Parts: sequence; C-alpha cells; structure tokens
Amino acid sequence: MAGLIRRSDIDEVRSRTNLADIVGDYVTLKSAGVGSMKGLCPFHDERSPSFHVRPQVGFYHCFGCGEGGDVFTFLQKMDHVTFSEAVERLAGRLGYTLHYEDGASAADQGNRSRLLAANAAAEKFFREQLSTEAAEPGRRFLGERGFDSAAAEHFSIGFAPNSYDALGDHLRGLGFTAEELLASGLQGQGDRKPYDRFRGRLVWPIKDVTGQTLGFGARKLLESDNGPKYLNTPETPVYSKSKVLYGLDLAKRDIAKGKQVVVVEGYTDVMACHLAGVTTAVATCGTAFGSDHITIIRRVMGDVANSDSHGLGEVVFTFDPDEAGQKAASRAFADEQRFAAQTYVAVAPDGLDPCDLRLQRGDDAVRLLVQGRKPMYEFMVRRRLDTFDLETVEGRVAALRATAPIVAGIRDESLSIGYSRTLAGWIGIDPAEVTQAVRSARRAPSGGSSAASTAARSTSPAERTAGDAPDADPVAPVIGIAQLPNDPVTRLERELLMALLQHPDEIGRDTAVRALHTTFTQPALATVRDALLTSIESYSTPEWARRVTDEAPPAFQPLVTQLAIAPLPIRAGRVAEYCAGVTTSLIERDLLRRKTELLGALQRTDSTADPERYRDLQRQLVELEVERRRVRGD
Repeated sequence: MAGLIRRSDIDEVRSRTNLADIVGDYVTLKSAGVGSMKGLCPFHDERSPSFHVRPQVGFYHCFGCGEGGDVFTFLQKMDHVTFSEAVERLAGRLGYTLHYEDGASAADQGNRSRLLAANAAAEKFFREQLSTEAAEPGRRFLGERGFDSAAAEHFSIGFAPNSYDALGDHLRGLGFTAEELLASGLQGQGDRKPYDRFRGRLVWPIKDVTGQTLGFGARKLLESDNGPKYLNTPETPVYSKSKVLYGLDLAKRDIAKGKQVVVVEGYTDVMACHLAGVTTAVATCGTAFGSDHITIIRRVMGDVANSDSHGLGEVVFTFDPDEAGQKAASRAFADEQRFAAQTYVAVAPDGLDPCDLRLQRGDDAVRLLVQGRKPMYEFMVRRRLDTFDLETVEGRVAALRATAPIVAGIRDESLSIGYSRTLAGWIGIDPAEVTQAVRSARRAPSGGSSAASTAARSTSPAERTAGDAPDADPVAPVIGIAQLPNDPVTRLERELLMALLQHPDEIGRDTAVRALHTTFTQPALATVRDALLTSIESYSTPEWARRVTDEAPPAFQPLVTQLAIAPLPIRAGRVAEYCAGVTTSLIERDLLRRKTELLGALQRTDSTADPERYRDLQRQLVELEVERRRVRGD
C-alpha cells in the first residue's frame, strides 16, 4: 500500500482544482452573488437551493443540512472514496504526479495506473466479444436467467474467447507488457509462455466505488472447461477480493441515500435485484462476507456509531437455506454488532436465490423478498431453537440458555424487552424467567455489547486508509452561524470575518491585522478571530481559508467554513466599498471603546498629584483621534 501523500502535494492538487468544476459534475450551480454559486444540495432533498460553493475560497456548505468541506471532502461524500483516493483521482485528472512519504510509492502509483488501464482495456475487449458467434453460449446463459442485451450492457458483461492468448495478444498490441499482464492477473505463466486466465467464460468486471475495473469474475460455460464454476482474478496490487463488493459502483448512491444495503451471494443475484428495483444490492467476490466488507459498507452507508439505534440504516442479508447459507448467516451474525445499523435476513420461499426468484415469479417477488426481511436476531433465535426439543423440560431449559445471550446482545432496550417476551412464548417458559436469563447473560463477560460502542471501535487507526483523517468526536458541540446571536454587534463581527475570509485581496494585510486585534464580544467569533491571527502568514494566498480552518478547534471548523461560504450583502461592483466599510466600522467601534476608557481614566486622575500620568493619557487621546481620522480617511 502506498504511504501517506505528501502534504505539499495535497495542497498543490487542491490549489490547482476548481471546486466549481468538480461540484458541477453533480450539481447544477448558478451565480449567488460576488464569487459565490449555489444549487440544490446533493446530500439532502430540498426545493429551494441552500447549497453554496465559493470556488476562490475552495469550500462548499449547505445551510440546510450542514454538510460542508473542500473538494476532497466533497468527493469522499459523493463517491464514498477515502481521502487518499480522492486526492489520487484529482491528481490523475490534473496529470499531476504525487509523491509519498515512504519515497517509493510514486512508482507504485504509476504501476497501479497501468494495471487499471490494462483492466479497462480487457473489459472493453470482453464486452466486444459478447456479440461474436463464439459467445453464443454466454448469451444463452444470460437469456435463460432472464437477462437481455440491455442488462448485459448495463452491467458491462463480456465474454472471454476460448483461446490460449487472444486477450494477451490484443493487450500487447495496445502497448501493455507481459509483466503488466501477469501482474494484473489477466494472464498466468504457462510452461512455455503466458496464457489468458479467462477462456470460454462469461465475464463480469469487478469495480471499485469510482467505477474503475479492478478485476473480473468469470462463469464456466463449456463442458470442456475443467476449471471451477466461478473463477476470479487473483490477488493483485489493485484487486483484493476481501476488500471489494460487486455492484457497489452502481449501488453506492442509493445505499447512501436510502441508508440500506442488500447483501446477496452472486453476480446474477445482484443483477436480478437491480433490474427488479432493489438497486442497493451488492455481493462478495469469491469469498465470505467479512470485516473489510463491513468497513466498506459502513463508509458508503454513513453508518455512524450511535447509542440510539432508532432511525439508523438497514443491512439486509440474503442466504440460501442450505448448509452453506446457514454457515454464512452464522458468520454474518458474529460480526453483526460491528454495524450501528439494524441487520436483517431475507430468505426466499422454496430456497430460491434472487435470480431464480425473479425468473420464476417476477420482479415483484424480489422486492417483496426484501420488504419481508426478518430482524437478524429473530432469524438467529429461531435457527437456534430449531436444534432443541421444546416438548421436554430439559430441551426448553437448554434452549433458553442458548438463546438468552442472543437477546441480551440487542442494543435497543425496548426491542430486547419485546424479544424476551416473544422468546418466552416460543419456548413456553414464564416471561420472568426469560427476562432474568437475559439479564444474567448481559452481565456475563461474554454477553452482548452495545453495537454502537462496538461499531465505534470497529475502525481502528490501523484500518484507516493512509491519508484519511480520523472522524470527529461525535459528542463534541459544533458551532455554526445559526447558533450565533443576531444583534448588530455580533453581525458586524461576523461580517468582518466573512469579508476577510472571502475577499482578502480587497483588505490590506496591515488593516486586516488591525481589525483582528480589536475586541470581539461574541466568544465563538473571537475563537475564529484567533485562528485568523494565527494563520496571518497565509493571508490572501490560495490556502488562506484552509489554514484558518486547520488552526481552529475542531468544534469551530464548521463555523469557519460557513463564514467562508455564506453570501455577504454586497451589491455588484461594490466589493471593495463593502469590505472597507465593515472593516472601518469595527475598528472605529474599538477606537470609540478605547476613547471612552481613556476619558474615564483621565477624569479619575488628579493632574496635580500625578501630572505625568495625566499628560500620558492626554497624549493617548490625541493619538487615538489621529488614528480615528486616518481610518475614516479624513
């Protein structure tokens, strides 16, 4: 894995990137005054635009839902990529070569780009081959499962010719080397020369959340093929089967929007779900669902740990009713508490997987399968109860001992109480006995822990991608413009900071420093003022607002962003006049305060007893009057 990206490179990529160009790919922006643009927020539903972008400052903020940040934050939230991935994407867009702290990763990044390019070229080749005469078995396979050419196109499905090295010859003709094709997993090394890994198979490209093809999954079609039913790309520098989910590139937006993900078991199941309207379906790629998959889903879903589980998202697992499916359910349940979201299980009637269910009973049946999901706890309790003879006292007691820890692990106390009563009915035991057993299980060292706390611990620093910033403290109070008073004094202080952040070129540095050294009466704005003074060396540079944000305490950083984004009441062509006016007003207010203090001190001073102090106060009053006239331009 690449090391940390150098800070200087991150700053360079940010400064070279126009935030409006990136946001404009997702949001229609219109002018909202001097240097400001606005549009409908992509993070929540709204009718009137409250999403503001200020390209020169490099920040965006929605005054409706509170989302805000810079260009990297925007890509992270929109495309659900890590911080490093966002930087690398923008660097690639600019043609800028990144450098890494370990000093050896720039070459690695170049190699990664070549492997991704080889996979992209292979995907195009496979897709073109699907329409050939030799691909008839592949088209028949799709047709028998209810997928037409439009479905194949939508999911980028292709066909690998039944040839020793047709793909290799094609890619070498495009300039890829033998070493690159071996490193990508597209070819393997034979006794004499490299051979195509996928031959005579239907091929699904496996992509990351940004849509880049990392590898492939291939389905056996020919009787002469002695390989496994499904064959996947081996582990490569760009492909790790435990860290990818098939269909996530297509499902990510709806997962994030609807706070639901449906985990199925195969490529055709993902296709069936999406075509039936369940567009949040994803699948693992030749491996069991594990902790890395959980990390990916939680990031895309915005699955934040929370002591109150109400209103959180849903993770729906579909399992085959056979032994393998039951084992998969047990593994999923073992990791269930790593989710803050509620977990469910959906099992189709007659043991049909989503693909067969759609084929036999139509799209409605697939949607009803997901709608009829059962809570994971209920599924596991019933599965455990099936192993006991509830007709005997011994069987009922053993069943209670086996299921009480499951109910004890339910994080929602109201649900836990309800399940205790339901469990009592299922087993045929007095509810008070079940409640006591559940309480005992909860107190036991091995008892269930809160999913919220577990989920909060689930992403350790070691698990974070290099370059990612840790999440902010979820309980820290966050200050925003909406929390500020609206009295005239606060408004003046707020508008001065906004002018300094948004239009530093219109206010000289010396004047800015003089204004910032005035007394601020609003504590939150005084904290931001201190951050501006600490960052004054970057004043009027492209990094100005960013430096101020970095210097501010975490709870005040959203306020800095909002001050840098919020529109000022400036008429067209009057920016300099407005900035001068607000700066002068604040300095004059401070001079008036100082004059009042000096006059009071002068009245309290006996000119006879302390003539030196009396003369010093008079001198300060004269100097103050000179400064006041200079500020006003008299």
